[in-house]
Amino acid sequence: MLTDALRVFGSSSKKYGRGFTLVELAIVLVVIAVALSFGTPALIDWMRDAQIRTAAESILNGLQTARTEAVRRNATVEFSLIDPGGAGKTGWEAKLVNGDVLQSKPAAEASMNAVVVQTPVDSVAYSFNGFGRAPSNGLNSDGTNVLTQIEVKSGGATEGRKMRIVITSGGEIRMCDPAVSTDSDDPRKCPL
Repeated sequence: MLTDALRVFGSSSKKYGRGFTLVELAIVLVVIAVALSFGTPALIDWMRDAQIRTAAESILNGLQTARTEAVRRNATVEFSLIDPGGAGKTGWEAKLVNGDVLQSKPAAEASMNAVVVQTPVDSVAYSFNGFGRAPSNGLNSDGTNVLTQIEVKSGGATEGRKMRIVITSGGEIRMCDPAVSTDSDDPRKCPL
C-alpha cells in the first residue's frame, strides 16, 4: 500500500524532471548573448542616426520659425546657432534685432552626439528681413556673413549619417541627405 501511494504522488525520479538542467540554461544564455552581440551595433547606429536627424530637424524648425516670424512681424529676425562645433552643441535661438528671444532650443536636447558644422565657418547666424529673405547686402544685422549651409553629423569615432540644411539668399530652407547621389531623381538629394 505504501508503494501505491508513492506512485500516486510521484516517484523520486519524477522530481528531477521538473526544471531545467544547467546545460540547458547555459545553452539559452549563449543564444541570448550571441543575439545581443549581433543586435547591439545596429541599435547603436540607429540611435546615433536618430540623434542626428533630431538635431537637424530642430535646426530646420528654428530657421522656419525665424523666417515665419520675420514675415509675420515685418521685421528683421535673426536665427543663430548657440556655440556650435562640439558634440551636443546643437542649440539655437530666434530673436528680434533688439535682442528679444522669440524661441530657443537648448544645446544637446535629445542629440548628445550630434555635431553642427556651419558654412561659412565664421558665421553662426542668418538674418531674415520682413520678406523672409536675407538682407540685400548678404550680411547679418551685426555685419557678419549669413549662413548658407549647416551640416549635422556624428561626433563619435565612427562616421554615420549626415544631414545638411541649405539656406538660399531668397530665404528658402531645405534639409537634404548628402549621401544621396546628385545625379539621381531622389528628392532627398542636396542641390549642387
